[in-house]
Amino acid sequence: MSCASVAAAIESWVNVVSVNGVVISREAIARETQHHPAATPAEAWRQSATALVIRQLLLDEALRLGLEPAPVADSEGRKETNEEALARQLVEARVKTPMPDEASCRRYYEQNRKRIRSADLFEADHILFAAAPSNAAARESAKCDAEATIAMLHAEPHRFGDLAKAHSACPSGQHGGDLGQITRGATTAEFDKALATLAPGETTAAPVETRFGFHVIRLRQRIEGRELPFEAVHQRIVDYLAESVERRALAQYVSILAGAANITGIEFGACETQLNRKG
Repeated sequence: MSCASVAAAIESWVNVVSVNGVVISREAIARETQHHPAATPAEAWRQSATALVIRQLLLDEALRLGLEPAPVADSEGRKETNEEALARQLVEARVKTPMPDEASCRRYYEQNRKRIRSADLFEADHILFAAAPSNAAARESAKCDAEATIAMLHAEPHRFGDLAKAHSACPSGQHGGDLGQITRGATTAEFDKALATLAPGETTAAPVETRFGFHVIRLRQRIEGRELPFEAVHQRIVDYLAESVERRALAQYVSILAGAANITGIEFGACETQLNRKG
């Protein structure tokens, strides 16, 4: 979404957004939209204005308490601004959240153990007929070549490796199309979907189109994921529950600040919802 379209939406908005008399400029909201992709300019405006209202609430409280900014740098050397430092320092000082205990972690594990499992593994081969998405003629040619290859494999399935070596535009072609063991998400969504429909030993009945071109895919083996023991996922559960509690506590704290503030131009309930969605 371009800044121009967002700016146009903001121009049509009659309310002025302010926090304790501090006006959040339309220019600031427009700049913030780059961090809040949305389906419409109005939604981008709302999310951006919400984020800036929350930041102003935290900054006002930090200044009221007389905090002095102490910016820190991340692992890549990027340093906080003074405003970012003040917001972080305020949250660290005022939003205290206990770490989840063993009982809470085990309860979460028991309630979700069917979803806490290792990823399914697929051993697969493919033949790629490459074509750029913008080249319609090349796409049509690649599709025809993939269809012809599938027809040949229907009659002579043992030729898959040789055809991959002869025609595949993927480096795996030199190894007969062998992709090794892959998980969902390791390839494109279209490739994943096709893999999920195949039985071991089966080849796709039609070419699979992705942004890279057209694929002929063969599934050799599917290794089902297994349920993971509590000990293997304990720290992940601790981190997840701690983050969830922290988000809720921060939303409650910001809600308290908002209750004592004068906010115009935006419904504060949206602020709480946005905080709870973060992360």
